[in-house]
Amino acid sequence: MFSPSQEDVRRFFCSTYAKARTGVALEAIETIAAQWMDEHPEYHADFADVDLALATMYEATEGRTNPFLHLSMHLSISEQCSIDQPRGIRQAVELLTHKRNSLHQAHHEAMECLGQMLWESQRAGRPPDGDAYIACVQRHATKD
Repeated sequence: MFSPSQEDVRRFFCSTYAKARTGVALEAIETIAAQWMDEHPEYHADFADVDLALATMYEATEGRTNPFLHLSMHLSISEQCSIDQPRGIRQAVELLTHKRNSLHQAHHEAMECLGQMLWESQRAGRPPDGDAYIACVQRHATKD
């Protein structure tokens, strides 16, 4: 399994951002990342300066979202949907996308579920519960 470090993740996003802005050909995963970056112009300054990106710590108490974590979650959900793993996530996200009329909004709601699943898994010391994750996304799709 691939387990990149925080530095690896930040370098990936900064490099992808630079390549996309200069028109350099992108790998498939970079293309997906660049599309999500385009959806988040508020993070462009974070991606534009690799040295600052590597030095900055994003504390929840500061009230600022970690752009690298946020984009990593977009990529994770995109990958999960592309291979339907955990099984049923593609349909759940598609239902939520239809309900919200926005893939971007659907991803943000699915991120809440993904984060909850990971937190519960780590807290309990057991594998992530994909069924609970999918059920959470489905609940978002059925509420107003």
